[in-house]
Amino acid sequence: MKAIRVDGFTKRFGDVVATNDLSFEVEQGEVFGFLGPNGAGKSTTINSLLDFMRPTAGHLSVLGMDAETEGPAIRQRIGVLPEGFDTYGRLTGRQHVEFAIESKEADDNPDELLARVGLSDAADRKAGGYSKGMSQRLVLAMALVGEPELLILDEPTTGLDPNGAREMRQIVREENERGATVFFSSHIMEQVEAVCDRVGILRDGEMVAIDTVEGLRDAATDRPVLRVTVDRLDDDALDDVRSVPGAVSVEGREINGNPTIVVEADGSKTTILSAIEEAGLVVEDFSTEEASLEDIFYAYTTEERAEVTA
Repeated sequence: MKAIRVDGFTKRFGDVVATNDLSFEVEQGEVFGFLGPNGAGKSTTINSLLDFMRPTAGHLSVLGMDAETEGPAIRQRIGVLPEGFDTYGRLTGRQHVEFAIESKEADDNPDELLARVGLSDAADRKAGGYSKGMSQRLVLAMALVGEPELLILDEPTTGLDPNGAREMRQIVREENERGATVFFSSHIMEQVEAVCDRVGILRDGEMVAIDTVEGLRDAATDRPVLRVTVDRLDDDALDDVRSVPGAVSVEGREINGNPTIVVEADGSKTTILSAIEEAGLVVEDFSTEEASLEDIFYAYTTEERAEVTA
């Protein structure tokens, strides 16, 4: 039995096609990363798995059950942290968790769950006074009720500081070690790369790649990646670098707020750095490394990559 099976899933909203004949499977016991740019169809897929919307065509199943006809039974066996979930401002953190326990007819200790997500001190505060990060922690506590067989986490680190994100990753690992399958959607590549066994990448409602991070890296590129932090990005300068022999792929983008030229290169790194400086840019820092998941994601979701893989 697969934890999740999506077979030929198509969802249309009028003339807009959100997903197009999408098919993939998530194995029991794995942590599966579900990635894609905005509008790729991630939320549509998650909402359909939870029976919040119905497919135009195709079939979705969760833990061997039909997502359309067995939604209530599915929700008893899974935990969900949805993106943009609104807590009830007049209820305390403890009351939220108690409600989730009652709904699942579970016997969890609400204080233990709140302690696990770092909300012990705020258990009796009304959730209307919680920060975004605290609300994320609270909804995670609710998702953990009843030791679910499957956790569906949609952008779980939104609003969390670095410590909170690290704690979230630790909980994901602990739940997976307990035996739970985790379906993990996030825009933050580092979070996905740190915890996921396999990754699926959506583009325009279609799965363009699915593999381990290492497998995706090998398929996307077998060349080292040179990252050059510069004082600014300039289209003419990028064109100059593209003309350098051995510069297979050249892209300019913001990385951690810094203008950066990312070069997939076969040739001399010194020649590339010299070309950047000769184009009038100031090289502030550079590093050579294997392609990160961010690089892989960028490669699979840009027009150039789409043309190559079509």
